[in-house]
Formats: sequence, structure tokens, C-alpha cells
Amino acid sequence: MEKHNVAIFKPYSFETGQKIRIEGGKRNGDWEVIGVSDYKVKLRCPVSKREFEWSRFCYFAEERSEEQWPLKD
Repeated sequence: MEKHNVAIFKPYSFETGQKIRIEGGKRNGDWEVIGVSDYKVKLRCPVSKREFEWSRFCYFAEERSEEQWPLKD
């Protein structure tokens, strides 16, 4: 049997109140999780306070402690 490098992706289990940072893509930036359902996640921008609800889309990469949130340019 041949061996290969395989990338494994697992859906992320969001929790209301989490502070998250998405690096890359059209949803790039800092967000607060304000709602979670089986199929959707509702996020709020901590700067503009705008809210968006999207189908679950994120996959966990890493968790960092002592990170500034939100980032200021």
C-alpha cells in the first residue's frame, strides 16, 4: 500500500462569546462569536459592530494565548 501526505480538515466547534481571528480569505480579521446553530455561525466585528451570519466554514488551525484582540492597524 502506497503512503501519501494527506491534509486532514475538521469542522471547528464554535462557542458563543469566543474571540476568534480569521487569517486569510474574504472574512479575514477579528470576530466575536455571538450565535451558533447546527448549520450557521453568527459573528460580530469588534470594531464596526456589524454582524454577519454565515454557514459554518472555519477549520481549527491553532490556539494562541496572550494575543492582542482585536488587532489595531
